[in-house]
Amino acid sequence: MRADLARSVRLFRAFMTERVAPAAYYSTLAADTAAQLGRYVSLPGKAVLDVGGGPGHFTRAFRRRGARCLCLDIDAGELTGHGPHGGAVLGDALSLPIADGSVDVSFSSNVLEHVPAPWRMASEMARVTRPGGLVFLAYTNWLSPWGGHETSPWHYLGGHRAARRYEQQYGTPPKNRYAHSLYSVSVAAGLRWARSRSDLELIDALPRYMPGWYRPVLRVPIVREFATWNLLLVLRKRP
Repeated sequence: MRADLARSVRLFRAFMTERVAPAAYYSTLAADTAAQLGRYVSLPGKAVLDVGGGPGHFTRAFRRRGARCLCLDIDAGELTGHGPHGGAVLGDALSLPIADGSVDVSFSSNVLEHVPAPWRMASEMARVTRPGGLVFLAYTNWLSPWGGHETSPWHYLGGHRAARRYEQQYGTPPKNRYAHSLYSVSVAAGLRWARSRSDLELIDALPRYMPGWYRPVLRVPIVREFATWNLLLVLRKRP
């Protein structure tokens, strides 16, 4: 995987098809993410936990690269695509039904902004990761252009107002309801949490979908909240 402009354009084009072809979009993103994760850890034989993995796009991408991946989600309907022996488990990201230090990689993509206690979820991911293992955590920050998900860009006027406008326009409430299934999470909060953990070493923080030369934006408070789009934190569990 090369973190260049061509990759960013490719991912953006795929993202623009999410509503009409979600499976194709998520398969593209999952393949890219598996390659990205592969830059930090050799996946063959590794035990990976996909937190909030839903229908398993990321799980399948990791397995294709040789990982032993377990997909966890709180929604049984989201997990049905795995089948009875598909390596999926029903569970809450805020209280993972996984033993301490039992996985090599604890992974989550765009789930953190959907839980009411995001840093509790992040701490749970750290708890189940073995010493020397990785926490790979990516989320959409609220002030990014797509922070309101399907209600964007009206979320800049407030989450509740954006939801009302969406319902007026489409005649149905948005899937992601502000303060119920969508919450305001910042870049600053993620960096602060990562740097506050004595049991974790922050080995990388980057705008997930952007070219490598875009990294310095994370050093600029306020600007980074609007310009990051999606924050990726990669942390190693200390011995």
